[in-house]
This record gives sequence, structure tokens and C-alpha cells, in this order.
Amino acid sequence: MKKLILIAVIGLGIISCTTQKAAKNMTDLPKDWKHTTNIYEVNVRQYTKEGTFRAFEKEMPRLKSMGVKTLWFMPITPIAQQNKKGSLGSPYAASDYTSINPEFGTLNDFKHMVNEAHRLGFKVIIDWVANHTGWDHIWTKTHPDFYLKDPDGKFHIASGMDDIIELDYKNPEMRLAMIDAMKYWVKETNIDGFRCDLASWVEVDFWQQARPEVEKVKPLFWLGEFDELESPEYGKVFDASYSWKWMHKSADYYKKNEPLSELTDLLRKYSAIGDSSMRAWFTTNHDENSWNGTEYEKYGVITKPMAVFSATWNGVPLLYSGQELPNMKRLEFFEKDVIKWSNVYQNADFYKTLLNLKSSNPALRGGDSNVTTYLLNTTANDKILAYVRKNGNDEVLVVLNMSKDPVNFSIEDGHLSGSFKNIFEKTKRDFNSGKDFNFKPGDYAVFEK
Repeated sequence: MKKLILIAVIGLGIISCTTQKAAKNMTDLPKDWKHTTNIYEVNVRQYTKEGTFRAFEKEMPRLKSMGVKTLWFMPITPIAQQNKKGSLGSPYAASDYTSINPEFGTLNDFKHMVNEAHRLGFKVIIDWVANHTGWDHIWTKTHPDFYLKDPDGKFHIASGMDDIIELDYKNPEMRLAMIDAMKYWVKETNIDGFRCDLASWVEVDFWQQARPEVEKVKPLFWLGEFDELESPEYGKVFDASYSWKWMHKSADYYKKNEPLSELTDLLRKYSAIGDSSMRAWFTTNHDENSWNGTEYEKYGVITKPMAVFSATWNGVPLLYSGQELPNMKRLEFFEKDVIKWSNVYQNADFYKTLLNLKSSNPALRGGDSNVTTYLLNTTANDKILAYVRKNGNDEVLVVLNMSKDPVNFSIEDGHLSGSFKNIFEKTKRDFNSGKDFNFKPGDYAVFEK
């Protein structure tokens, strides 16, 4: 029997919003697994007291059980020592693009972990920092011409970050060296893609040059750190991009009591981009957690409704290390600061339910023009976000209380009808017999037809 999923969200009540087809990418649409995947960001340094690949490897069966599909590892390259931040430095200040950070282990340790991840069914992507390196990167000695220079001839410091210096993408030799370095990791370790740091700080024509060259080795998944609303040309190269505007606007919505209509208007703009690329939705990541606060600091009572949204809206859900606990502290960025793990993962079943639904129900496929997403009108559009996603006979309904208040409301929209099952409570509901809800602060509901 085909499944229909219904997702209800509290506080919005809006007209329908249908994703539109966009111009075809420079590459074909992602392979099938990319439409149903999720991404779990691994902070190797802070994940275990050992802070190594071998130690993390022991955690992978648990993550597989939770429904995680793709593992994204923060930079695995060695860290520059000159002008480094703190005692350990930033993983985003590389000293060599084709070596392993000894803090994490050896190249063979990484290969072993990737092989084990593949055996368990994971895809593996690594962080790629193409815009800049650390001050004592090997290229500063062998190819100083690879770098941008200030008028006084000194290396150009990256904007606001004095531990890194920027590369010169007008240098064709440097571009080829960068592409060769990316190929190295695909050939040597069989990774499945890249998360490209500050992708829009690098000229788009580099990515247009690099992707087909690197993919001569194998097809890959490309996640770019840019917002396609601000950098639409990059969306023609990458499979998925960040939703920075959404993340910042949603935080302002909660903290500054902004109108919910501003969020739904923004969702319409994202939907208008079309399905030739996808957006990654998240409530936290390494930058947000360390510099701007935990997801609970940002979202308070709507933290879980926001997580439900990230897992069910059109795109790719992105999780960060420790969210399954949940992690309630800001992790140090330049020092050792291990996540406070326990034997109790309070949110593991919550994420397992969402991630399994995302991967199994055709109505939640990301970047698929066969799926239509409708924002539903409610009697509390200022507090409730509700939407239904449909793919043929499959439907998912999501209803979220986006307010700090209890809300009694009804869905008044013809796009919702029929019998559904609440995936968390395992109860059935016939929406032909009524569409009334009574939500407490922080409530959410997800239904599958």
C-alpha cells in the first residue's frame, strides 16, 4: 500500500505553494540517494575524548540505527601552526591539502573508517576549504604565487580572520593544483562528495571547472556553503546549498517576535528556485553552536518544531554532532572540549522517526519535481505553520506550533483530506471528519497517509 504523509504546522495558515521547475543544472539531477538522504556533521575533535577516526568509528552503528545516511566530516587536513587560534587551531586553516591531521589519526585510519562507513551503508563527504589556507601551508613555500598579495607584497588575510590567507583564483596553475588535491581524496579514500566551505567566496567558474574534472573519478555529492537566494549562479553547480537566510530569519522570528508571515514569504522564495538544486535545512552546525549559541539558545520552545521542519521541508536535513543528546553547551572551536555524552540519547528516537520517514516516503523526496508542497491555511496563521507534501498517492502532513503560546486552531484548506497516521503517537485520524487541533507551546505533529 502506498503511504501518504501529512505534516501540520502551527501558526501559519497560508495559501498553497508549489515548487517550480528551474533551468537544468550543468549536471543531471542528483542520483537517487541524494533525494532521500540526510547529513550528519561530525566534529571529530570534540566527538570523543580520543578525538580520532578510530574512536568515532565505534559510534557509527548507533548513528546507522538512528537513520543517519550521510556523514560529513569537518576538515581532516593538518592545521597550520603559524598564527593559529588557541592551542589547537582551526580545522579550517589547512597546512597541506593532501595529508591527514595527525590529531585524528593516520591516512589508513581514515580509509578504514570510510570503508566501514560504506559497509554500514553510509555515504561519506568531507569538508573542503578552497578559499584560503593557513599561513604555513606547504604552498606558501613551494608556490607563493598561488596566493593573493597586499600592495606591500604580503599574503592577504581573509576577511576578519587573521589565521588564514586567501588564494588567487586568477592563477590557472593554482586551480589545477586544487582540483588535483580534491581528486586525491576521491581516488585514495573513495569518499562520496564534498561540503565546500565558503563556496561563494570562490569564483563560481572554478567550481564549474572543478566539478566535471573531479567527477571523472566518480559521481559525487556537492554541498555548498552559500545561500542560493543570494548566489543563484552557484546553484547551477552544487547539488545542495545552505539556507542561511532561513536560519537567521527564523532566529530573529523567535527572539524578536517577528511576524510568522515573514518566514512563509521566505519559504515561497526558496520554493521558487525550483528543484534543479536543493536546500540544506538545519537548526545548528559547528559555526552556529560555537559562535552564536546552541539551538536551544536560538529557538527556545520551538527548537523541536524547527527540527521537524528541517527534516520534512523540501531539501536535505542537516544535523550536527550531539543533537541526539541533546547537546546543551557551546563547544570550544580552538580547544579540546568533548561533547558530554551519556548512555541516554533523549532525542535519538525523535530523529530516527523523522529520518526514516524522510528516506522512505516519496512525498518527502528533496529536489524532485514530482513532489508538490502546499502551505495550508489555518485559523491561526500568525502562530501555526502547516503544510502537506504530495507525490502521487503519497502524502505527508506537518503541523507546527511556531509560537510561545498554547493555540486552539483548525486547518481550513482543501489540500488536506483523508485518513492519516500520526508517526509519533501511532494514532489514526480522519481529516474528513474534522481538522481541529489543540497545541501546547512546542507541540508538533507529523502524519503519513
